[in-house]
Amino acid sequence: MLYRPSRRQIIAGMAALGAVAGGRNAFAQAPKRVVIPEGEFTPQPIAIPNFVAGTPGDAEVGVGVAQVITNNLKRSGLFAPIDPAAFIERISNPDNPPTFQSWKQINATYLVTGRMTRQGDGRLKAEFRLWDVNTNQQLAGQQYFTSPEYWRRIAHIISDQIYERATGEKGYFDSRVVFVDETGSKERRVKRLALMDQDGANVRYLTKGSDLVLTPRFSPSTQEITYMEFGQGDPRVYLFNVETGQREIVGNFPGMSFSPRFSPDGQRIIMSLQQGGNSNLFVMDLRSKSTTRLTDTPAIDTSPSYSPDGSRICFESDRGGKPQIYVMPANGGGAQRISFGEGSYSTPVWSPRGDYIAFTKQGGGAFAIGIMKTDGSGERILTSGFHNEGPTFAPNGRVVMFFRDPGGSGGPSLYTVDISGRNELRVPTPGFASDPAWSPLLS
Repeated sequence: MLYRPSRRQIIAGMAALGAVAGGRNAFAQAPKRVVIPEGEFTPQPIAIPNFVAGTPGDAEVGVGVAQVITNNLKRSGLFAPIDPAAFIERISNPDNPPTFQSWKQINATYLVTGRMTRQGDGRLKAEFRLWDVNTNQQLAGQQYFTSPEYWRRIAHIISDQIYERATGEKGYFDSRVVFVDETGSKERRVKRLALMDQDGANVRYLTKGSDLVLTPRFSPSTQEITYMEFGQGDPRVYLFNVETGQREIVGNFPGMSFSPRFSPDGQRIIMSLQQGGNSNLFVMDLRSKSTTRLTDTPAIDTSPSYSPDGSRICFESDRGGKPQIYVMPANGGGAQRISFGEGSYSTPVWSPRGDYIAFTKQGGGAFAIGIMKTDGSGERILTSGFHNEGPTFAPNGRVVMFFRDPGGSGGPSLYTVDISGRNELRVPTPGFASDPAWSPLLS
């Protein structure tokens, strides 16, 4: 299994780069933030030249880093990278301040400059600076050291720095997505657990496809995944460590188990267990393996998801006649229904920011992906069509990923959409893909 270093290891030796000679103090005043309204929004123009090669052999990686940063920021919908053909100034030494007038002429709001240099010990040194073109200010500057094979990680980390400095919100680019990879005909579909970077790169397969896998979910605190697998007999709930490749059975439960998901601290698994014609919610402590029942109704309670502080749970239940979203204390107790629109609601998931719950809504022959506040107010449909399902939030709570199955002989694909409802994009995957779950930022 490929070893992937932690964020701390990959940026060992990280240091802030102060404003270069001739520039103003880098952090003398806060930059003008990109205000992200709920209505119409114009992405901010940003210029991202290729990173300068510190040695002749570093030109290719300098181009690659700039391209990954460009793609990340463009896909966020908040930035509009400027075509390099329009650049007037050629950045040859990022230690010198840019000629701001040259970037103002092409209407750039921000400029990113950088350099990639191979060190004598074989490591790669990455440097970048973010400039506010309108104020001639350096907004951010860092240098990183890493092994050359992790240059894409560096590009994602730099993207996060730019995003955060310009918007005031945490980035989400240095993260991964686990999903169900689907191949073959609809009648003989092979489903494997797969993992990729959030932009669709570096896909690797975690299971072989001999058994059916469903509902993979990332731990909010570690690089672990819980998922269901249908092999011989009843389905089993597994834990899978992404870094070591080790997996273990959470437990063998009587009847069917559904929708396992971690608690915020990663120490518990909450799931739905079927007993006869109904199902209820149970939580298992992963250390003691003790199980506690949370609901006891003749209804179908399923798809539980913790609030980020671990105090509450949202879940799907048909106790009112058709599937709706309910919220209750994490240790059980009275549940409050929060969804009251037309149609049925399912697959609720709590935002990492704690402000929204995303859901799938079915009605009128369409499947919509939406969000609502945690008290059920402010419902907003982000996208609607045939069989959209399975929302999952980016680590910063700003973007929702889901899958869409057009039916027929085709298969499902992954998409992202901003919580404003703007910027719907398809996520590239090798084949059909469903049931995504976003990781926390790599740590």
